[in-house]
Amino acid sequence: MKRIAILGSTGSIGTQTLDVVRQHPDEFRVDMISAGNNAQLLVEQALAFNVPNVVICNPDKYQAVRDALPAGFNVFLGIESACDLVRMPEVDVVVAAMVGFSGLRPTLAALEAGKTVALANKETLVAAGSIVMESAKAHGACIYPVDSEHSAIFQCLLGADGNPVHKIHLTASGGPFRTWPREKIVSARKEQALKHPNWSMGAKITIDSATMMNKGFEVIEAKWLFGVDTSRIHVVVHPESVIHSMVEFEDGAVMAQLGLPDMRIPIQLALAYPRRLPLEGKRLNFEELSDLTFFEPDMEKFPCLALAFEAIERGGNIPCAMNAANEAAVAAYLQDKIGFYDIPDTVSKVMSGVNFAQNPSVDDIFETNAEAYALASSLW
Repeated sequence: MKRIAILGSTGSIGTQTLDVVRQHPDEFRVDMISAGNNAQLLVEQALAFNVPNVVICNPDKYQAVRDALPAGFNVFLGIESACDLVRMPEVDVVVAAMVGFSGLRPTLAALEAGKTVALANKETLVAAGSIVMESAKAHGACIYPVDSEHSAIFQCLLGADGNPVHKIHLTASGGPFRTWPREKIVSARKEQALKHPNWSMGAKITIDSATMMNKGFEVIEAKWLFGVDTSRIHVVVHPESVIHSMVEFEDGAVMAQLGLPDMRIPIQLALAYPRRLPLEGKRLNFEELSDLTFFEPDMEKFPCLALAFEAIERGGNIPCAMNAANEAAVAAYLQDKIGFYDIPDTVSKVMSGVNFAQNPSVDDIFETNAEAYALASSLW
């Protein structure tokens, strides 16, 4: 039985991870869960899965969680507690599903402890890809991707038998505004941006999908996870979200991984690898597939994707600055403080204005994140 810690258990990935656990009680046990603010759901999860260690990051919610859980449950406060708990010898796999930059420190703690990390937090590799991958290598830790696209690439590479990759074709749904003209997107409201056509996700990642910053993050993730230069990563818009990504080899052969848009599939594979366990749910029916379509992304309509390529090309701490600026801008957009295209405008200005560090340390990354977030917030 694998013992699991879930960082961000009340979010979309966290709740779907628990659904996988629910289907396989003889395979997995949850030893730790954490949440930022959703105290009520955190308590419900702790009771339903008899989780002995519970972390709430918001100090205002600590007492409510403590009072709601009976004796035998250990309740902890804050990110540092999460970092300590993922290091426990009782934990085999850490599901890194916290939203945003906050997921970096506990993910690094898990890697430093040599844990297997099922990585769903994009920002960890975007902000500190080199540091994260070096830590995994130094401590003998494994990282298995939970993103559907990177899980697809990982699965395709399993059949490559060590042959070199010619190109990675990273698929994108195109988000809710794929067919909208730019002049209409200018006035897009958050309620429209939050209506993703294929996936059910949290608010932040859904906005990132609407701007295509999410796909830019995934380009950077792919570079670090698979050791592929970004010149070999091709983004292709595939609105049906059936092909989750493809790998092209030197002889022109292309391997693809297909499936319905169900995040439990890559979650379960990351937890159970190398085994494939049964999973309840609807299956892909090829007779029902009328069309599979593909388009080049429009980087004029979606400049965040171009900014991500620019950030990883410049290197150093610039991807971290890009991520922090985007995090601040998306939060402002969700609060109706700025417009849709103010998001890429903010990111671009911060990338130009932040202090550059060519080979940032962990401390540099945290300083850059704070600097870039403050700079972004000062622009409105």
